[in-house]
Amino acid sequence: MSLSGINNSATYDVAVITVCVDPQTTEDIVQSVEATRWAVTSANFEAYISSVRRPYFGPQIGAAKSIIAIVDFDQDSEQAVETTKYLQTMFIGKITIIALAESRDPDLLLLAMRGGCTEFVHKPFGPYSLSETLTRLENQFASAGATAQASGSILTFLGSKGGVGTTTLAVHMAMYLVQSHKKRTLLIDHHPELGHACVYLGIDGSPYNYQEVVRNVNRLDSELLKGYIAKHPSGLDVLSSPDNCGGLRHTDGDAVARTLEFLRSEYDYVVVDCPTSMDDTTLAVIDVSTSVYLVATPEIGAIRDLARYVDHLTQIEGATQKMQVVVNRVASKYAVNVEHIEKAIRVPVAIQLPNSYAELIRSANLGEPITLKGKSDFTTQFMNWANTVVGSTTTAVAPPPKVKQKSKLFAMWM
Repeated sequence: MSLSGINNSATYDVAVITVCVDPQTTEDIVQSVEATRWAVTSANFEAYISSVRRPYFGPQIGAAKSIIAIVDFDQDSEQAVETTKYLQTMFIGKITIIALAESRDPDLLLLAMRGGCTEFVHKPFGPYSLSETLTRLENQFASAGATAQASGSILTFLGSKGGVGTTTLAVHMAMYLVQSHKKRTLLIDHHPELGHACVYLGIDGSPYNYQEVVRNVNRLDSELLKGYIAKHPSGLDVLSSPDNCGGLRHTDGDAVARTLEFLRSEYDYVVVDCPTSMDDTTLAVIDVSTSVYLVATPEIGAIRDLARYVDHLTQIEGATQKMQVVVNRVASKYAVNVEHIEKAIRVPVAIQLPNSYAELIRSANLGEPITLKGKSDFTTQFMNWANTVVGSTTTAVAPPPKVKQKSKLFAMWM
């Protein structure tokens, strides 16, 4: 593979990938694209590629706003089709694939189009072969940029420790986005095994799970995704966790990120319930998230761990801007007050939720999230949070009462 960066003063970043194209034609193709106003990065692959023969594309290719791939169909049309399908899954939503061939056989054209090519260029390649194509692509790229800006939000829920209500809050946020705001919403149970999202919703998510989707990211599309989705009567879509223990398989962080980027193009909101760990997959989720909600309860163990999570995330580029601290069960008896929590973690508490433990336990046992018709303090406060997420100001709610009590400072771990 050869790689070069060109015309970096331009305003739009485009990567040009050529596969099995001879050196002279490759040079002519790159020069044609250079003549535009785009900043161009090029990569040439001498052999066909696939999910089995995976190449390294490099950060410049991945960072490009749009990608143009030219695949030669003369050497082996079947492998060329395999290449186009792989490229589509690698660069979902931002790649245009052009078939290059000497033959004008209609069957070859149809094969290329079915394989994912949207343009066809004949040999011999000349200086004006791509002119009309590049003009059309410039308009398409502008539209694609607008679509990317309107892509869905990823809301990640991460508990400081087990038992703080992370899954419960993720389930209710997803439900409220669907029921109250009519948003296309997907709830992902990101636990490697025995997650509880489907249990709390009272639905069966066992046939397929989120890890299976990640493992099949190289062939993931809208039609395939439908086979993995568990449906809730409310309209909420769910990707479950495996409901058996043992037999865990490693999940690649890059595959997780690519999966989430695809899923956000299918939904208004993707809500991710993460396990309490900072492994590669969790970091990949955080990296692509719009907001990261760190959930804790007002008790010493959860606050100590919360402080450690905050310290860790502040060292990750871009994570601080996404991070919001959620304190659950604020008004519970003997709870540490919010002022002391903020002093311990050195960041403000963004969201406070009142204690509704008994109500939520009943909800989980029945597999029925608390309805919007409920008049409890929890429902009112949670509705206000959901409204904030979608940018609505229709509900104004006073902050929950704070418990006044004497609390020791946490000098042993601050």
